[in-house]
Amino acid sequence: MTSALFNFKIIDSHTGGEPTRMVYDGFPNLVGDSVQDKLQDFKQNYDHLRQSIILEPRGNEVLVGALLLPATDPKAAAGVIFFNNAGYLGMCGHGTIGVIISLAYQKKISAGTHWLETPVGLVKATLHTDGSCSVQNVPSYRYQKQVAVQVPELGLIHGDIAWGGNWFFLVSEHGQDIQASNVKKLTQVTMQIKQALAAANITGKNDGEIDHIELFAASDDEKSNSKNFVLCPGAAYDRSPCGTGTSAKLACLAADNLLASEQLWQQQSVVGSVFTGSYQWATNTGSAGIDYPEQTIIPTICGRAYVCAETTLIVQENDPFKWGIPS
Repeated sequence: MTSALFNFKIIDSHTGGEPTRMVYDGFPNLVGDSVQDKLQDFKQNYDHLRQSIILEPRGNEVLVGALLLPATDPKAAAGVIFFNNAGYLGMCGHGTIGVIISLAYQKKISAGTHWLETPVGLVKATLHTDGSCSVQNVPSYRYQKQVAVQVPELGLIHGDIAWGGNWFFLVSEHGQDIQASNVKKLTQVTMQIKQALAAANITGKNDGEIDHIELFAASDDEKSNSKNFVLCPGAAYDRSPCGTGTSAKLACLAADNLLASEQLWQQQSVVGSVFTGSYQWATNTGSAGIDYPEQTIIPTICGRAYVCAETTLIVQENDPFKWGIPS
C-alpha cells in the first residue's frame, strides 16, 4: 500500500449553490506574522497543494477552497485564505458563509458574532439562530463609473469598476438573457469582456486586475431587485449571487443614490438563489492605512449555506495526478 503524502481533513458546503471546501487539518504550517504573510508562503511554497485540493480528480473548477489558519488578530475566531482553480481570492462572501456554517457544524462556534481574518482585512460574520449567516464585508467602493471598452464581436460595452473584496466590472446594458439555460453564452460573453479589459489595460486602483465580470438584469422573481451572472477567475461562474459582487453592486447603488443606507437589496443568482444585502456609509476608513474614496460603504450580505460532506482527501505519493490535472 502506497503511503499518503497528505491527508487533508475537509468539510464541503454550498452557499446558494456555490461550493466551499474548508480545509481544517493536514496542511503544512505556513510561515508569517499575518494572514497576508502566510498567503505569500502559500503561493511561493505550496501552490501545488492548492491544485491538489481544488483541481480534478479531487476537486473541480467550481470549488472555492478555504484554508483555516490560527488567527493572528486576537479579535478573530480564525484566519482564512480563499483559493480556487486559478489562484487566490482576497475575500469570498459565499465562502465566508460556508466557513461559518461548517464551523457551526463542527460545534466550534454557536449563534452570535464571529470575526474571520482574511488577507484583505477582518470580516465580521453573524450566525443567526435560524441558520442563516450575515457577513459584514470589507470596505467597498466604486472606483470608476461607466468605463467604455471595445469588445470584439460585442461592440462598445460600458461598466462600473468597483471593489468589494475583489475587483469587478459591473455591466447592466449587455443584451444577454441571464438564465441558467444560457450559461454557456454568458460565460463566453463575460470572458470576452474580461479579455478586452486586459487588452485595453483597464484595471482597478493601483493596477489591480479586474478578475470578476458581473452582468445584471431585472429578476423574474417579484421579491428580488436584480438577477446577476458573475464570471470568476478561472472561467467558472458563480452559482450564488456572489458576496463580493453584491458588495460591489451595493457600492455602485449607494454612489448613484439609488439605495439608502440600511435599505435591503435582494440579489438573485443565475440559478435562482438569493442574497439579501444592505450597507452603511463607512467612517474612519483611513485608520488601517488604506486610502479609501469618500463614498465608501460597509456592506452586509445575508445568505444560507448547507454542509454536503465531511471527509479526508488523500494524496498518495505514486499518484500521477497527486497535484491535480492542469486545467
